[in-house]
Amino acid sequence: MDSRLKELSNKAIQYALTQGVEYCDARVEKKMSKSILIEDGEIEHARDTTDQGIGFRLLKNGAWGFYAVSNPRSFEEIKESIKHAIKNADHYSQNKNNPSSLFPIPINKIKKDYPVLEKPQLESLIKIGLECNKTILEKPQIKKSTVNPWFSENSKYFVNSEGSEILQNFTDVVIHMTATAHQSGLTQSVNITEGGRGGMEQITKDNKAQISADFISTKASHLLEAKPAKEEKTILVMNPDFVSLLTHEILGHPSEADRVLGKEMAWAGGAWWKDKLGQRIGSEHLNVFDDPTIKESLGWYYYDDEGVLTQKTNLIEKGVLKNHMQNRETSVAFNTPPTGNMRATDYRFIPLIRMACTCIGPGDWKPDEMIKDVKNGYLISNWKVPSIDMKRYNWSISAQFAQKIENGEVTDLVRDVIVMGTAPEFFESIDACGDDFTVRPITNCGKGDPMQSMIMGNGGPSIRGKATIRSVN
Repeated sequence: MDSRLKELSNKAIQYALTQGVEYCDARVEKKMSKSILIEDGEIEHARDTTDQGIGFRLLKNGAWGFYAVSNPRSFEEIKESIKHAIKNADHYSQNKNNPSSLFPIPINKIKKDYPVLEKPQLESLIKIGLECNKTILEKPQIKKSTVNPWFSENSKYFVNSEGSEILQNFTDVVIHMTATAHQSGLTQSVNITEGGRGGMEQITKDNKAQISADFISTKASHLLEAKPAKEEKTILVMNPDFVSLLTHEILGHPSEADRVLGKEMAWAGGAWWKDKLGQRIGSEHLNVFDDPTIKESLGWYYYDDEGVLTQKTNLIEKGVLKNHMQNRETSVAFNTPPTGNMRATDYRFIPLIRMACTCIGPGDWKPDEMIKDVKNGYLISNWKVPSIDMKRYNWSISAQFAQKIENGEVTDLVRDVIVMGTAPEFFESIDACGDDFTVRPITNCGKGDPMQSMIMGNGGPSIRGKATIRSVN
């Protein structure tokens, strides 16, 4: 972390207080990223970027102001940024009927260095990328292979007018892979993402990346022989990868308190379970939590972008809606402590309430036991593309593949599958959760205006419920 930027941010806080603000915080961030794109055995490009700057957020007359500056060179530049943020707050305070206020939190002064067992380098990215690309192309039906490994080294310093000073240093390593097969006029693609918070071990441990490369290559090839599924409402067993996106879309997003309050309706939607805290919204098998403390996930962090210490938050317990993800402002409205979910993509953006690592809790079923109880249904595997309505009530998520279940046995592979349902009906239908709890990386969650893309973890076990399945072209 650049000590000069830390000094400038500390001075900025003191200057803002002389200008009559009620509260001010600053986020100094530096990020260095390296990425490689490999297609069909050739390196298409390598990128090496570094960025740093400061984002200032302040509260004046009950209204927020925000301004960001990249790599400031002088305190005069900082003062101008603060003046812009104050001007924004003054403008919005004129028409603000409900002044913002903040839930009190402890002062924190701490430094956190996240563990990195194997420091990532550009050469190691190229090596594993080429190895995975070669593995994918070994199947003769594969006509295109795309491999994109990347890592980022991040340093974040948070300071506020209440006295907190928090420095966090962490590294993320991720690899995206896609295998595309083609034969007799039919094309099938399977993709996967691996990675987490840490070093190269996040994709190399236990040959994770290579095994995944072989998996998507094999599955894409086999899908060329698969048949489409007929449309029917039936029993579905969903694997943890598919469950990760289902959790993200129809449990995570509507649990964000700003959506529940209607503050996101203009561009990102709301939540169908508004005003339903304490009510049953699913079966007794449904337990949902958000947990930024799950180590090595992309949603792991100790303090959020308001300086709140993170902890596990139970959102749904045995089907009953218990809590939402809260920031310091929404916590006042709900009269509950903040949950540590306030995050921004980087210093250029004001923080929003975001998922960290939202998951369905595990059960005690073995996945094969869940399948043995099904006379007619499908095993749904690995997510593809979601389509959800504004209140997260009606949902559809396509799967990369599925398999028919007949009399407790997994049989025919089916392709081009989409799963559809309504949130309350599907949640109520869940009658089993597996003991195979898994956290998966999510790298492109969008929210806000201007749009902020965020990385996080999502997950759960295999689950069993009822929904509609069909195949689409």
